[in-house]
Amino acid sequence: MTARKGKPRINHSERAKDEVYRQMFRLEESRPGAGMALALALLRAWLAAESNSESGLERVWLKNISPICLQMIEAALQARDTVS
Repeated sequence: MTARKGKPRINHSERAKDEVYRQMFRLEESRPGAGMALALALLRAWLAAESNSESGLERVWLKNISPICLQMIEAALQARDTVS
């Protein structure tokens, strides 16, 4: 696959990282549905890493970021439950 004019090519793992970070920021802003979106983005990132045979660095990143994402999701759920 070639890059488009003037645009750098982004591989699937970079897109997955970008989506996870984007959803983390959305969750920090307390956007509706951000917890589920973060969980889905994280799951997609794991699936992308599993399908990539050279995904050592992606797996290390996922092993580091996953606990943080889970804590964020759990905190958002607890905050939502205490408000209700």
